[in-house]
Amino acid sequence: MTSLPGAPAARGGIDLGGTKIEAVVVDANNKLIGSARRPTPTAGGPPDVAAALAAAVTEAAETAGVQPAALIGVGVGSPGVVDPDTGAVSSARNLPNWEGRYELASELSSRLGTPVSVGNDVQVATNAEFELGAARPYKSVLGVFWGTGVGGGLILDGKPWVGRGGAGEIGHVVVEIDGARCGCGRRGCMEAYAGRGQLEERARRRVEKGRKTELFKLMESHGRARLTSSIWARALDRDDKLATELIDGAVRALGAGIASAVNVLDVEAVIIGGGLGIRFGEPFAQRLAREMHPHIFNDQPPPDVHVAALGDLGGAIGASLLARTW
Repeated sequence: MTSLPGAPAARGGIDLGGTKIEAVVVDANNKLIGSARRPTPTAGGPPDVAAALAAAVTEAAETAGVQPAALIGVGVGSPGVVDPDTGAVSSARNLPNWEGRYELASELSSRLGTPVSVGNDVQVATNAEFELGAARPYKSVLGVFWGTGVGGGLILDGKPWVGRGGAGEIGHVVVEIDGARCGCGRRGCMEAYAGRGQLEERARRRVEKGRKTELFKLMESHGRARLTSSIWARALDRDDKLATELIDGAVRALGAGIASAVNVLDVEAVIIGGGLGIRFGEPFAQRLAREMHPHIFNDQPPPDVHVAALGDLGGAIGASLLARTW
């Protein structure tokens, strides 16, 4: 595979989120040499998302001074259930009209002219934190990425654990029997109380019933189509009562759900990432640790809790690590 001068062994990585697509190009030492960000399509279907991914990688490659076809490979971190053998993605329900199976790897490879590998978005971000970030001191880690949804990634005995392709779906740990309806169609999932998409739906329903909030005024004044992590943070800074109430409920749900996973796995550390996790930072990570503690069986000592060190680019950098297999 050919690389242009100045970027030997350059690799691409894409973090496909519910609200944004983050693409990076890194060199052989995992140093960032190009990046691009685009909004995730809100309409259409998997082919429209694939087109947006290809455009983001192309833009990132241009900033790095290479053509997409010159990359030794591209990795994608995608929500949903990923077939590790084919790179097909199923049930990515936080993306538009993505209910069935779509051959994402082969479609992107055709568009970009380079091999493409696909992994679960949160798992690849957790892998990045384990290799390059906050999880380096540990052998067993649970990554919890709190954004549009709530996803999890696992490192057990120093190795990623993906199960049959759907391991780490911590957002669908049940925190209330017959509770709120989740975007997955089931009831009582942690994501139904903590996922940003579900939080926005709950906020809208309460406004329709007469509750007051600055959330949607802030959204409009900042030119956003959704309640992004920054909008929630601004509302909390203004002591908005509805925003505070919903985020407090989210933290309680996260604490119970994460503690339940810890009770099964007994990991050494929990890494908190994702749009909301990164935006709220260390104070909220410690709030989560306190919410977890009453539910943890083996609490002497409890697991360490840290914010993801690689920030917003962690998912894309983690995805680029997949391309090293080519």
